[in-house]
Amino acid sequence: MDQSTRARTRTAFAIDAVGQGAKAAVKAVWWTATGGLARSLTRPTEGPQARRFTPAAPPPVPGSLRRAYLEAFEKDARDVAAGLYPAIEDGPIRPSAALREAVDFLVDAFEVDQRRRRGDGAEVRNAADPSVYPNYYRQNFHYQSGGWFTAESAGRYDAQVEALFSGTAGAMRRRGLSLLARHWRGRDHRDAKILDVACGSGAFLKDLSAAFPRAALAGLDLSEAYLAKARKRTAVGGVKAKAETLPFGDATLDAVTCVYLFHELPPRVRPVVAASLARVLKPGGVLVLVDSVQPVDTPDLARLLEAFPVYFHEPYYSSYAETNLEALFAEAGLRLLDQDCAFLTKAMLFVKPGG
Repeated sequence: MDQSTRARTRTAFAIDAVGQGAKAAVKAVWWTATGGLARSLTRPTEGPQARRFTPAAPPPVPGSLRRAYLEAFEKDARDVAAGLYPAIEDGPIRPSAALREAVDFLVDAFEVDQRRRRGDGAEVRNAADPSVYPNYYRQNFHYQSGGWFTAESAGRYDAQVEALFSGTAGAMRRRGLSLLARHWRGRDHRDAKILDVACGSGAFLKDLSAAFPRAALAGLDLSEAYLAKARKRTAVGGVKAKAETLPFGDATLDAVTCVYLFHELPPRVRPVVAASLARVLKPGGVLVLVDSVQPVDTPDLARLLEAFPVYFHEPYYSSYAETNLEALFAEAGLRLLDQDCAFLTKAMLFVKPGG
């Protein structure tokens, strides 16, 4: 590549980064307002569980939450400018579609609030086959309507997450994409096989497709409804299976990604899933883990993390917050290479030795 071509490429990346930042700002304003309206209408802090909540951690340091929030967007834009991945559209482009998503989210927020006030996080337990779905999975995580089992739940999940995190979901999630893109920079991706475990509605699959268009991608999830949403969103093939028993051979994949799964696993299941993810990786293959930050990562935000499972049905979050993830995956035979944090999310890159 000659000097003029490199200059044009850098300029194109810079323009993309500016565009990414502008779209992120609009999205942040939209979902901050939508989430704020939902909270003002439903008042989640007035439920019976919230009233019993006595925080142990001190309040956040003034300004720390805002700095962490803005940093997520800054890191995302910097990675686009560096050419690690292209500018990626998060959510609907047309205002009418964004409005429909927001209205649907707000209407459902009242049902979520009623479930929260009843303290009922297992409303769907009798609606799903226990021979197929583990008990821990048959719950209304976040008190969401339909649990993981309905098309309506899959359709509104992204809006719920964006409203909860004020539009940062995509930028936070892509900390994992950043680690993988840096690690693989310069590699020919045409022979790469990537599996996104617990792919949900396909948000991270979409990111992976944009960054690695020549790689062979697949998504895996236990929800048929969410897999259908992911397939429609990305045109990437999906596999219905448990993370505990991945239907892939030993040492067959170059990368496995796993986003926001481990905080929803019981303590006894986490090492089983970690071993399953490690088993399918080739020697030299990598695992990208993206999940909530832990108090050890952001002591300033410890009270916020402490409150999260109180206001949202997250029965395993408190034990996750205390889990040594590096040690957990070391037991499965993986070594930590790198990690990064943005706002309320951290990403970790593990390698399977021997490649």
